[in-house]
Amino acid sequence: MPIFDKKDVALNYATFGDSSNPALIFSNSLGTSYHMWQPQFDALQNDYLIICYDTRGHGQSSTPKGPYRLDQLGQDAIDLLDYLNVNKAFFCGISMGGMTGQWLAINHPDRFHHLMLCNTAAKIGNEAAWVDRAKLVREKGLEPIASTAASRWFTASFIDNYPDVVKALSDALVAGSGEGYASCCKALSVADTREQLQDIRVPVTVVAGTEDPVTTVADGQYMVDHIPNATLTTINASHISNIEQPDVFNQLIKQYFHD
Repeated sequence: MPIFDKKDVALNYATFGDSSNPALIFSNSLGTSYHMWQPQFDALQNDYLIICYDTRGHGQSSTPKGPYRLDQLGQDAIDLLDYLNVNKAFFCGISMGGMTGQWLAINHPDRFHHLMLCNTAAKIGNEAAWVDRAKLVREKGLEPIASTAASRWFTASFIDNYPDVVKALSDALVAGSGEGYASCCKALSVADTREQLQDIRVPVTVVAGTEDPVTTVADGQYMVDHIPNATLTTINASHISNIEQPDVFNQLIKQYFHD
């Protein structure tokens, strides 16, 4: 897969589809890689030029020394679009990727037609919990996180019905970079867009999972209440809604991302 080398990080990325189609960039959640978007690549690559990448410290991207900051995560996406000569794109990010999308909407609204911010919040969790998680990962590795990840990511029925999917994601989490994960935890510990949501001037769709224990429907409603041009839509899923309900998720993209 191609690598984009910039000053402080090497980003693993891929593109799918025809460059004459509208560009759509995906941003992954904490502890995953861009492969989490496979159901979207399969369904949408005839309609969009799909751009995906591994967030720094994840997948096959490099793991520069942390801690990271939200503006670094966002700037990585902008730099990749610049490198690919994409002036304007649609954006879809989930959880941490949704926080990245908020930074992009606030700081680079001219680069995006519309952003879909999924299973995310203006402030995810609290600072102490993220700091504790980073400390745990640095001391014990990613196994303790992976052992409980499925219960945060998916509903019980999905875990029962799709054990192979759940195992593959859990195994990928264990195999990831503990340093990268912990450094992104530090970014999330202080990431807070609540005071800036009102400044967003680009269309936003917030997707919230009705069964999501991490970023709730109330979190999504808060964002929509404070972003001037935003719509809330719910999906019958837990935290990784694009995998739990891929057909519904793909239809939402087609509904909201069009010329």
